[in-house]
Amino acid sequence: MTVYMVERDLKGISMADLGGAQQAAIKTAQDMTAQGTKISYIRSTFAPEDGRCMCLFDAASDTDVRRLNDTAGLPYHSIVAALDLTP
Repeated sequence: MTVYMVERDLKGISMADLGGAQQAAIKTAQDMTAQGTKISYIRSTFAPEDGRCMCLFDAASDTDVRRLNDTAGLPYHSIVAALDLTP
C-alpha cells in the first residue's frame, strides 16, 4: 500500500459541505474495501483562506484513489504518491 495525496481547490466551500465531502470520501473508501479494493481515507488538511485542501489516502494504486474520488463526486487537481510524515 502507498499513501497518495489528493489536491483540491475548495475555495468558498461551507464547513457543512466540507464535512459532507469528508464523509463521502470515508464512506466510499469503506464501500470499495467491502467490495475487494482495499483503500482507506487517512485525513485532510484544509486552508480556508485560499481553499486548498490536501487529502491523504492509503491505496494500492493512484487508479483506485482516482476511482474513489470520481465515485464520491469529489473534485481534484492532482493525485500523487506522497510520504506521510506524521510523528
